[in-house]
Amino acid sequence: MIQAKSLTKRYSGRTAVDRISFEVEKGEIVGFLGPNGAGKSTTLRMLTCFLSASDGTATVAGFDIARDSLKVRQVIGYMPENVPLYPEMRVREYLCFRARLKGMRYRESISAVAEAMDTCSLQGVERKMIGTLSKGYRQRVGLADALVHKPELLILDEPTNGLDPSQIRQARDLVKELGEKHTILISTHILNEVEMTCNRVIIINQGKIKASDSPSTLIRRLHRPGQVSLEAIADSGALGKLRTIPGVSEVTSSETDDGWTRFQLTSNAECDVREPVFALATECGWRVRQLEMRRPSLEDAFVDLLTNEQSETASAD
Repeated sequence: MIQAKSLTKRYSGRTAVDRISFEVEKGEIVGFLGPNGAGKSTTLRMLTCFLSASDGTATVAGFDIARDSLKVRQVIGYMPENVPLYPEMRVREYLCFRARLKGMRYRESISAVAEAMDTCSLQGVERKMIGTLSKGYRQRVGLADALVHKPELLILDEPTNGLDPSQIRQARDLVKELGEKHTILISTHILNEVEMTCNRVIIINQGKIKASDSPSTLIRRLHRPGQVSLEAIADSGALGKLRTIPGVSEVTSSETDDGWTRFQLTSNAECDVREPVFALATECGWRVRQLEMRRPSLEDAFVDLLTNEQSETASAD
């Protein structure tokens, strides 16, 4: 669906995107991640033909972004970070207007707008002025605009920007649903949403791609030590006994306000020590009220990758 080869964007005195190459297959939901200023939005704007590339090439659904920009726009539904809406227009009126601008005939646009509004749950506000809507509903209108011409590819730039937790959950469910019919490239800062939604993640930093893989594979590549938390009423030798468990490298303890002891165990990344910890507690007669393992997350992988990148840059300097 997307093939980018050595895609580059230079501004005066600065390279925003530096010879990046990647592919997005049809039917994938791909997260496009990076810190502020990494080049995410610039890349998306080149793919959607809002910006021209300084060098390199990219195709979308087989159409070149430089030579066939009109055809590229026909197969893309783009929702920018700050959705440009007309506040003085009513929701249905605006979506019909946008459908006609995208080349749809009148009768076709009526049914397409109704379908997009149904998908984005806008039926209750179809006659309201856009300027009176909440942030969440304005985001839905922007998404309906991106969907109305039934594009093959959806490109969403920070689609949950400014939404509350309930609205973010709704947006996540909607992206999963849309992924059954569309290829989706999504840029967002909410990494746990990416972990739950995306098949693959592309991480960009300082204009260059630093990683491209499934969220689970990126997390496995961390090799970060496992963390197990145990809350128990145990004997005075508990620390020493816990340290003898194979795979455990460090144990610390602290007292809780209600007289229990919280033990924090560090183990090898590949080693789950919960079962031997529980067996030891049972054998020693400890009272246990909590035993849980904190596994590395996509956020951990993202932070570690950027931290390592900064350390390597500092060392080179």
